[in-house]
Amino acid sequence: MDQRMIAGHAPTAPAARMDNHGPSIARVALRSGQDLFARAGSMIGYEGFIQYEANSSGLGRAAAGRISGENVPLMRCHGDGRLYLADYGAHVVCLELAEDNLSVNAANVLAFDAHLQWGVQRVKGVAKFAGQGLFNLGISGTGWVAVTSRGMPVVVDCAQAGETFVDPDALVAWSTGLRVEGKRSFKASSLIGRGSGEAFQLAFSGHGFVVVQPSEDSTDRLTQPQQQ
Repeated sequence: MDQRMIAGHAPTAPAARMDNHGPSIARVALRSGQDLFARAGSMIGYEGFIQYEANSSGLGRAAAGRISGENVPLMRCHGDGRLYLADYGAHVVCLELAEDNLSVNAANVLAFDAHLQWGVQRVKGVAKFAGQGLFNLGISGTGWVAVTSRGMPVVVDCAQAGETFVDPDALVAWSTGLRVEGKRSFKASSLIGRGSGEAFQLAFSGHGFVVVQPSEDSTDRLTQPQQQ
């Protein structure tokens, strides 16, 4: 085979525990004793010796997820090798936590280190806005997390940008140390006709980051089959 045919596509060694191979694939360096939780069905390939099993230890949290609507079907991955994960061509963002706390929309969770603390948590101080419930998946500690985005995401450093406003339906994840408030921006006149369609936002401020995707599809719309 002419090696030029695979130039730019051949796998390479991960630069970190978790990084990207192209915009839509997470590449994970697995080692014995460094297990990973990944979304069930997200494995697209691996090198070496890697095994998978259902996350039986998360059954209690899965039950809480069914109540809140933030259930994440997970599998536990362990072994030695390189693991490749993807979610229907969505963009992937790999985040390294250093004693951080992250709140993630369950529909956008791809993978995270098994030693991290995690569970369904209530989003405090925020009413139920369009497409965004009162619950998210909370992940905390030191380790790696991979989240997905429907299109190329923007990651905003709120410490640099100041107060940041986000459409709840486009929100992927945020540092839980940020202050979060709801904002209602429509006027009475916008109730006549279509209006702006942007009546509610979430305002973030403080030290931390927000991940936003270029899509306002809710979880329900993402998981429903498309009509032809």
